[in-house]
Amino acid sequence: MIPMSNLSSLRNIGKELEKKLTSVGISTAEELKEIGSEEAFFRLKLTYPNVCLVYLQALEGAVSSTEYNRLPEDVMKRLKTFCDNLK
Repeated sequence: MIPMSNLSSLRNIGKELEKKLTSVGISTAEELKEIGSEEAFFRLKLTYPNVCLVYLQALEGAVSSTEYNRLPEDVMKRLKTFCDNLK
């Protein structure tokens, strides 16, 4: 059996975000990658209404192994649209 990775082993995921993700049922790096940044953000938004676009960017960066502030412009636009549509 392959060992599961801690969420904090991913780029952009600190202890606080790791706690929040765990509280919404995402407890490993593999689970986050499987469900994707948008579904993870949606789950966070339901439980933590104050999470903002930066969380979504951090999640996308974690899934794609990219610093959140270095995501391609088209990805940033897609994430902003997704985030805006949840309001």
